[in-house]
Amino acid sequence: MGTTWRPGKYRVERDVLDEQRLEEVAQRKDPCNTPNPTERLKHSLRCTGSDLKRNVVSILPVLYWLPRYSVRDYGMSDLISGISVGIMHLPQGMAYALLASLPPVFGLYTSLYPVLAYFFFGTSRHISMGTFSVISIMVGVVTERLSSELVILKVNGTNFTEFSLVDGDARDSYKVQVAAATTVLAGLIQVVLGVVKFGFVGTYLSEPLVRAYTAAAAAHAVVGQLKYIFALSPAHFSGPLSLIYTFVEICRLLPETHLPTLIVSVVSLVFLIAAKELNSLLAPKLPLPIPVELITIVGATLVSSFAQFNSSNYTISVVGKIPSGLNLPSMPDVSIFGKVIGDAFPMAIVGYAISYSLGKTFALKHGYKVDSNQELVAMGLSNVTGGFFQCYSVCASMSRSLIQESTGGKTQMAGLVSVLIVLVTILKLGPLFQELPKAVLAALVFVNLKGMLLQCSDVVTLWRTNKVDLAIWLVTWVSTILFNLDLGLAASIAFAVLTVIFRTQLPTYSILGQVPGTELYADLETHREVREIPGITIFRSSATMYFANADLYLDALKEKSGLDIGKMIIYKRRQEAKQRRKEIRAERRAKRQAKRERAAEKRCGKPVLSVGETPVWGDTCMDEEARQGWSARENGTVFVIPTPRAAETQCRWEYLKGGHPDSASIGSVSELQDGDTTTLGSSSEDTLSRDLERVSLGSLGKWTWDIHSIILDLSTANFIDTVAIKMISNIFQDFSEIDVDIYLAGCQANVVEQLELGQFFSKSITKKHLFATTHDAVLHCLDHRGAASFPGYNCLEVIESTKL
Repeated sequence: MGTTWRPGKYRVERDVLDEQRLEEVAQRKDPCNTPNPTERLKHSLRCTGSDLKRNVVSILPVLYWLPRYSVRDYGMSDLISGISVGIMHLPQGMAYALLASLPPVFGLYTSLYPVLAYFFFGTSRHISMGTFSVISIMVGVVTERLSSELVILKVNGTNFTEFSLVDGDARDSYKVQVAAATTVLAGLIQVVLGVVKFGFVGTYLSEPLVRAYTAAAAAHAVVGQLKYIFALSPAHFSGPLSLIYTFVEICRLLPETHLPTLIVSVVSLVFLIAAKELNSLLAPKLPLPIPVELITIVGATLVSSFAQFNSSNYTISVVGKIPSGLNLPSMPDVSIFGKVIGDAFPMAIVGYAISYSLGKTFALKHGYKVDSNQELVAMGLSNVTGGFFQCYSVCASMSRSLIQESTGGKTQMAGLVSVLIVLVTILKLGPLFQELPKAVLAALVFVNLKGMLLQCSDVVTLWRTNKVDLAIWLVTWVSTILFNLDLGLAASIAFAVLTVIFRTQLPTYSILGQVPGTELYADLETHREVREIPGITIFRSSATMYFANADLYLDALKEKSGLDIGKMIIYKRRQEAKQRRKEIRAERRAKRQAKRERAAEKRCGKPVLSVGETPVWGDTCMDEEARQGWSARENGTVFVIPTPRAAETQCRWEYLKGGHPDSASIGSVSELQDGDTTTLGSSSEDTLSRDLERVSLGSLGKWTWDIHSIILDLSTANFIDTVAIKMISNIFQDFSEIDVDIYLAGCQANVVEQLELGQFFSKSITKKHLFATTHDAVLHCLDHRGAASFPGYNCLEVIESTKL
């Protein structure tokens, strides 16, 4: 073996490598030497000093980066970034609390405790944890559903006398309990998934699915905020189609719109949109973005205080009392867990998927790694911690994370600075926002959802690029709109998984040909210059073969190769049985004839021929009557039938011409070499004896049968199951009956190992039927079966093409 290299070219000369030879050359390790599960468990339980340190640092990443933190290099940029993000936390926290159907102060709490927990356990340096619209909407769905079912019994003495709905304060308190319990349960789910290394679960949420889901969630948020924009009190609906019912109810109540509230909403919307557009235009020229949201809520609070919006003159709903100080931790109501577990699981998965995808984006941009499993644990602990302090579920915010990164944030220290800003606001500045109109917060939510609503334009892009992704987008959006966030997510994931199954069940099957002058092979249907190698069919599937598509694989092989192997084998066996019957009849006739001749010779005194002597056969084993019967039904289709010759121990196989499997006329091999068919064997009797099983298709198929080898290219297979192994074994067995050799090419190491475990290899099927590449298999076929039968084809040209 040798390799010669020149710029832009290379030349390799080596032996043809089948799997057995490849394992010898590459010195494959014995799979039996790999540690068994018991040994691996013992190894994982061993704990040296270095292992302990590594495990502690992996659980608490802050112990790794904080001792190495450089105040000189990162201090100022993290300070500026943290202040910018902290300022954004204030309006978004209060506004998104409305989405969660909670008092605004709990949005500030959610911007404090979980962010502080993520500082210790998180691995991303740039994402900003806290309130986010999608998760807030999911929490709001749970709190509204359970609070609407809440009733209390008024007691008169010892008898229950009447039912009544709880008042507003009690309802808000119950909503906080529901949100806290849901958050703790979602956090526990995330921690468990992270501990068992299920960080890959977020990959099942593809980008089209996530974007459609967030767009539909934005639609839920918009409808949910309309009651604050118009100051309406619609009836509460839950379950499927609740969004449609709510929207219809709001439209019905529009004549009751409170005009002062609507004016405040419109003015806030106009100001926010104009200010954000101006901020975008001036962003390249400004060192820091303008805190538009903070300016809006401060200005609206001042105007509301001086104009007394909450007075009887205007009766505009305001935020109300905001307690100063911090809440003490409390145990969540465990009895609520059973009611919210169906909501907690999608909340955990969606929150993790959004956060991890955002963190991975920044990590790739800035050259560091985000640990998926540790991110699950960090988010889970952040939610569990927040739940004990009456916060609701958190995830990374896209807008705040972009601000943190664009303003120069380098580490998680920026998150700690933002926590300090929120802490000061809760302790000292919270009561100042009591006169803030809720309509302003609703307008703030509307404007911040603009980006998600614009994701509906993905439909146009996906229509041009990928119809399957478009179907996932549409199904996700429609199911989330109609069935709410929990059932919508389940339906969209199920549909996305089904698309993967359908794509593996309906792969692209192709016949490959050689790219002239190379060892490369490409689809004959899609490439003009690619040529098929005579006598060899190279078959490839674009997907791995397993139980769901094994039968389809066989059907495609029959169709692409032009062979209906089932009919051919049936016909072959029928012809063999008919031939045996004819031989028996001929033998009986010969015996009777010999007996008559001996009797006649005895009477005439002539010598007697021994019955044990072998008679000399003519050109066929059929009598003249049979010949005429076959000739009468001749129509040109080529089949094979055995013809015994004199002094031969084996039958010679000659080709019959006939259009029906039950009718054919006998012709010799020499008669067929003018174009009826092409024989691949040599002139030896061994080769001729194999021609029984080389059945030409004729009327049963497309072509005259001229294929001696089929190569199954399994380079696309990353696994193989027992059903597929049995299918390949049957392919070997069936095609061997018509003298077609089957070879496998391009098998990955794990596929070979699975073939071994599935007892695929035997005396008839060895590793010499597996080849490292398709070209190795082609060269073996040409060397083994030859190309002499194809006068227009030069075998040496293919062999020399390996020397590139």
